[in-house]
Amino acid sequence: MSKQPRGLGRGLGALIPTGPAVVTETPASMTVTLPAPEPVVPEQPGPRAVMGAYFMEIPVGDIVPNPRQPRDVFDEDALRELATSIGEVGLLQPIVVRATGDGKYELVMGERRWRASKLAGLSEIPAIVRSTQEDKLLLDALIENLQREQLNALEEAAAYRQLLDDFGATHEQLATRIGRSRSHVTNTIRLLNLPATVQRSVAAGTISAGHARALLRLEDPAAQEHLARRIVAELLSVRAVEEIVAVGDAKAASAPAPRAPRAKPAEEPALRHLADRLSDRFETRVKVDFGRRKGRIVVEFATIDDLERIIGTMAPGSLQPTEG
Repeated sequence: MSKQPRGLGRGLGALIPTGPAVVTETPASMTVTLPAPEPVVPEQPGPRAVMGAYFMEIPVGDIVPNPRQPRDVFDEDALRELATSIGEVGLLQPIVVRATGDGKYELVMGERRWRASKLAGLSEIPAIVRSTQEDKLLLDALIENLQREQLNALEEAAAYRQLLDDFGATHEQLATRIGRSRSHVTNTIRLLNLPATVQRSVAAGTISAGHARALLRLEDPAAQEHLARRIVAELLSVRAVEEIVAVGDAKAASAPAPRAPRAKPAEEPALRHLADRLSDRFETRVKVDFGRRKGRIVVEFATIDDLERIIGTMAPGSLQPTEG
């Protein structure tokens, strides 16, 4: 079975060392010679080793449910919805397990994510393997690493979400420990509510976190996706997106009652067919209108380079400099 997408970011997985720590023992009879002191090197940014936990990807078949799990009823529709999301963007929040000593792992947190991952067809699942029962110790180490590591906006949102859900952290606690405002934590977590296509754009860096937060003011996912495509095509600034959203809301609030639709002209299907052919030919949106006395063709473009490309398609060679 081919692996499904691993996700737009590992979230807490990016904050935890990969693989278990290796401990070596020194025999009592061995004489140890200490090396000469080395120059002190300034501490580099990045995650520190987390005591009592490490990150790895585990085959889903090697994971068994926790027999002490108090929740034994899972909403099937909600599981299928989560499985669809995992199939599109991967699992953003690793589950938490503990090794049982026989090559198997027992779930500690995240049974719903584990079940949905199996429905999505994942062969392996990202997991935090915990070897300590001290939740506060692990939580403190994760928050410290979150402050040190440079995560993209989606990784940061997934890490916040998991710290809140699995480890009992609060918005205030996270904000205080990482030196951010509470609203920053809350608004970052809300990025996980965006459609999968928009989340991929944020993770790829084609849309910034500021753009994404502006898109959250739109309630319609289709409208969010449409405006996200405009951001990429027209290189819109965050301020421009905020103004578009605000003006759109104002128009929606003050819009008059819709009028009865006028009868469509008989030739509209033919005009639509012609517009579609021109759109395919010029690789952009083309509108064809026909009034009582004359018609009009509108060809949209995003940039000057895009305009030159369209003109070159309409009239090859017309943009070449003339000799004389």
